[in-house]
Amino acid sequence: MKKILMIATGGTIASKNTGNGLAPALSSRELLDCVPEIGEICAVETAEPFNLDSTNIYSRHWLEIARIVEERQNEFDGFVVTHGTDTMAYTAAALSYLIQGGAKPVVLTGSQKSVYLRDTDARRNLFDAFAFCADDRAAGVRVVFDGRVILGTRAKKTRTHSYNAFSSVDFPEIALMREGKPFYYIREKKPAGPPVFSRALDDRVFVLKMFPGLRPEILDYFAEHVDGLILESFGSGGLPEYGEGAFFSRLKEFLARGKTVVVTTQVEREGSSLGSYEVGRRLLDCGRVLEARCMTLEAALTKLMWILAQTKDPEEAEKKFYTPVGMDIF
Repeated sequence: MKKILMIATGGTIASKNTGNGLAPALSSRELLDCVPEIGEICAVETAEPFNLDSTNIYSRHWLEIARIVEERQNEFDGFVVTHGTDTMAYTAAALSYLIQGGAKPVVLTGSQKSVYLRDTDARRNLFDAFAFCADDRAAGVRVVFDGRVILGTRAKKTRTHSYNAFSSVDFPEIALMREGKPFYYIREKKPAGPPVFSRALDDRVFVLKMFPGLRPEILDYFAEHVDGLILESFGSGGLPEYGEGAFFSRLKEFLARGKTVVVTTQVEREGSSLGSYEVGRRLLDCGRVLEARCMTLEAALTKLMWILAQTKDPEEAEKKFYTPVGMDIF
């Protein structure tokens, strides 16, 4: 029987109504008691590093989860992280960069309704997460939700209320869960060695969502306050030509200071293509501008944080950004 560590972090799955709305209140043991069938497929121990609405989870919490996985790597066959849905895709992407190449699965799950309620998706999601984690073929960081198994770098929350809250963006789902067993669409070769852990993220990264009429002077502020900037542009990607190309001149100044810029698109699927239009080609002429292509925003953001914690050299950052991790870019 596999031995699995459940890392409980809060979220809707562990929430009760406080009178002021739902808030995490259930312990990890209370969660497990709601799904006793889990004890039939694996032995479970628990850790509770924090108990938060996922709105409150950010880089220091991602590092804490990765630290627990690293410290207890030799004790367990896999790890299940229970997590709120709102930022689960960010956590899954971050863990994909912080924990690379391991044979032991790290599976994130949560729910749209509390496990405390009778009509809930929580029990199924929790059981499926453990069932997948206990499968001999499972490896890497995955999101298991509504019967779907999604790469950590490809998951995105696309619905706020429905049980099928998560989608795999621009990449197939790895497997479906059927009666507690994974039905694989993609069979990956399981890594042989131990995972490579990273222990730092640079949180001086900002996502600037473009909108019609945004003033170019905003880049002057970011030049003083961030190490990396993600421009969430329109369509295939590009910068507007307001004020006789003020955006382009300011971007050149930003890059000249050794900063890193990644351009992505606000469109959910099919990614950016800066070479398609003049406004995109002109952006590429500004200097060493990186293109997210088909990456999710969650993956682009957390990958840039991971890279800039290792190097501020633009050439080295470019090399690392375009090196695929967990099928995040191609």
